[in-house]
Amino acid sequence: MEIRLSERLRKLPPYLFREIDMLKQKARQEGKSLIDLSIGDPDMPTPGFIVEAMAEAIRNPSTHRYPSYDGLMEFREAVVQWYNERFGVDLDPKNEVVALIGSKEGIAHLPFALLDPGDEVLVPDPGYPVYTQASILADATPKPFPLTWEYGFLPKMEVLEAAAGPKTRLIYLSYPNNPTAARAPLGFFEEVAAWAKVKGIVIAHDAAYSEVFLDPPTPSFLQAYGAKEVGVEFHSLSKTFSMTGWRVGFCVGNASVLKALVQVKSNIDSGVFEAIQRAGIVALRNAKHASLAIASVYAQRRKQAVGRLKSAGIEVFPSDATFYLWCRLPKGSDSRSFAKRLIEENQVVVTPGVGFGSMGEGFFRISLTAPDEAISTGIERIVQAF
Repeated sequence: MEIRLSERLRKLPPYLFREIDMLKQKARQEGKSLIDLSIGDPDMPTPGFIVEAMAEAIRNPSTHRYPSYDGLMEFREAVVQWYNERFGVDLDPKNEVVALIGSKEGIAHLPFALLDPGDEVLVPDPGYPVYTQASILADATPKPFPLTWEYGFLPKMEVLEAAAGPKTRLIYLSYPNNPTAARAPLGFFEEVAAWAKVKGIVIAHDAAYSEVFLDPPTPSFLQAYGAKEVGVEFHSLSKTFSMTGWRVGFCVGNASVLKALVQVKSNIDSGVFEAIQRAGIVALRNAKHASLAIASVYAQRRKQAVGRLKSAGIEVFPSDATFYLWCRLPKGSDSRSFAKRLIEENQVVVTPGVGFGSMGEGFFRISLTAPDEAISTGIERIVQAF
């Protein structure tokens, strides 16, 4: 019997990364030694003190029961303390913080909480594919707005104004940005928050990479005047503490938006495993030391990789945030074909820019989440391909 897929799934764009995965599998089956610089999955282990906190928590039988839907109060209080120390932002742990099974989960569930069929969502192009995919799955209509190198991959306000219509209810933003590594100044957040308030549009800011930097500190969207009136901010412990597999994050900001998000979650999942939350508490209380050590490694890798790429004439968007390099291909090049050729001929994997939207064509993304020697060898192979 042929299984009929839902209209929602049929509307989803082709998943380019699946094609890359198939090419990787084929190359490995042929015995090729691949260097994978495509996935943003930290190669460094989770700091030992967090692992020890998890081990202690998991031995406590009280953590074996169902957790609360919106998170342990202790976890939410740790988030509040971290936000205050890091950004100078005050939050109410009861109404303005929600624990998530990783920030991706919350980002994907938000459209179900806020949107009706036919409502429109502004999504960055290039941008994290989940913004578009989650909107489609919620029967909403994603409307891309362009991000360009010339404007530092920040949207111009007149572009947002032109993209927004009477059915626009939500906009996704992400800074430091995936895939481009661009930063956003606090002034931009001030401007977009004021615009969203006038338009009646909710802002969902994805700040998963806010701690992958050295200096100067990256701002929070919630530092902007009136930000909590119009939006929320998503955070993840994944990149900050090398905890991608742990699946823990949080969303903070507008109490009404968070209440709606929890209502969706309570009908779909059963909350974050309490032992992981207890490990997360320890991570957040020691965040400054742990995150700085991890960010320092990425900064050194970035310096070496960018230096070699630039010496070979390869343009890299100038940034000191995230662990990504956004690189320009020669004019007229096809990013999908380039990525395919790199795998087949040079045994190195990068992410084609078009996988993040049509405005990503002509670029490719390198992830610095591999051992130093592998990155160095992979960069040399990319240079050879050019």
